[in-house]
Amino acid sequence: MPYFDAASSAPLHPVARQALQASLDEGWADPARLYREGRRARVLLDAAREAAAEAVGCRPDELTFTSSGTRAVHTGIAGALAGRRRIGRHLIVSAVEHSSVLHSAELLEVAGGSVTQVAVDRTGLVDPAAYGDALRADTALACLQSANHEVGTEQPVGAVAEVCRESGVPLLVDAAQSLGWGPVDGGWSLLTASAHKWGGPSGVGLLVVRKGARFAAQGPVDERESGRAPGFENIPAIVAAAASLRAVRAEAAEEAARLRELTDRIRARVPRLVSDVEVVGHPVRRLPGVVTFSCLYVDGEALLHELDREGFSVSSGSSCTSSTLTPSHVLRAMGVLSEGNVRVSLPSGTAEEDVERFLAVLPGAVTAVREKLGAPVASDVAREEDVLVVDSLGKRCPIPVIELAKVIGDVPVGGLVRVLSDDEAARLDIPAWCEMRHQEYVGEEPADRGTAYVIRRVS
Repeated sequence: MPYFDAASSAPLHPVARQALQASLDEGWADPARLYREGRRARVLLDAAREAAAEAVGCRPDELTFTSSGTRAVHTGIAGALAGRRRIGRHLIVSAVEHSSVLHSAELLEVAGGSVTQVAVDRTGLVDPAAYGDALRADTALACLQSANHEVGTEQPVGAVAEVCRESGVPLLVDAAQSLGWGPVDGGWSLLTASAHKWGGPSGVGLLVVRKGARFAAQGPVDERESGRAPGFENIPAIVAAAASLRAVRAEAAEEAARLRELTDRIRARVPRLVSDVEVVGHPVRRLPGVVTFSCLYVDGEALLHELDREGFSVSSGSSCTSSTLTPSHVLRAMGVLSEGNVRVSLPSGTAEEDVERFLAVLPGAVTAVREKLGAPVASDVAREEDVLVVDSLGKRCPIPVIELAKVIGDVPVGGLVRVLSDDEAARLDIPAWCEMRHQEYVGEEPADRGTAYVIRRVS
């Protein structure tokens, strides 16, 4: 069964499994003890730290092992902000950061600090100059992911780091998605990563704090991991994480080229195989194995179930697949179509025939979901003067857009359709539909309930 969700968690690398099993017998003791078993555990821990530091491109004493990538982010941001509290309490993040970064930013605001979110363009890319514009005298820290977890866009970390360096502001880089492919270039000050993203075991994160970066660990501390990750180290998992990072790096150049060819194939063929599809993310600056696209008139959760029945494990950023009924913050920030969103993230070793079978199965899966959604009932459509009104209040994605598509031909060229919707996704999906179908999106208007989206028929 093809697993196409490596961006969430990569399958355990064979080297990680071997290292984990071998170190269970040698790494169980307390590495802080001086007796034989403790010394063996210390040797394993030190060797793992050196291997991980070499892969990151830092000194071993700059690297801390944490209990997860999320914990590394939370610890890194909190420690960096505390270390520069005399400078100020202003934090800069991009609008497409991982939720762990955004949750830390929310916590800062609750505590009285301030946060600036840097916008991205339609491909998910930040402008380094925008980081420069956001810098203030009281800026304590800036954060930027090396590559996006939903659409794969790689960010200009080096350029942003240089902008921050010129103002004396440290940059924390979330490298969870990219570290397995190579080191993060540029003058960053802090870096975080998560082992299960590159094929290591879950429960191991990395936090790197460069020498010279002000950092004050928060909460109770102890003597372990420089006081930045208190508690007993999971040495077998740490050893497996470091060993697998070294292994995937040795394979990275060749495997990246192979996976990029497969994702290029998906990017090129999906719009030809399925109508009304938008491929999102940067076409060039992107991770090798990630491709994301959105399908009009498709419920994202239903499509994922259809693909699962066909044997494919993928993920989605559609609002239909979340408990909040709002599109992912990444798609929203990019301003792209959110309905029927599919993220394909290929793990190392993905077979070409699996990708071909996915491309063969996808059109039928999309068609099945579209047919199940059906057409609007006659009572949903009314006329107000010379405007056709579609009432889709209380209906979730992608029904508002489907109902718009059904009636656009019922108005003359130049005529208006007014879609009433209280679904947050409509704010993204209706303008996206207009662009894809060459109709004019006039704008939104207040309504008694929800929002009215006005569309003019031009073709």
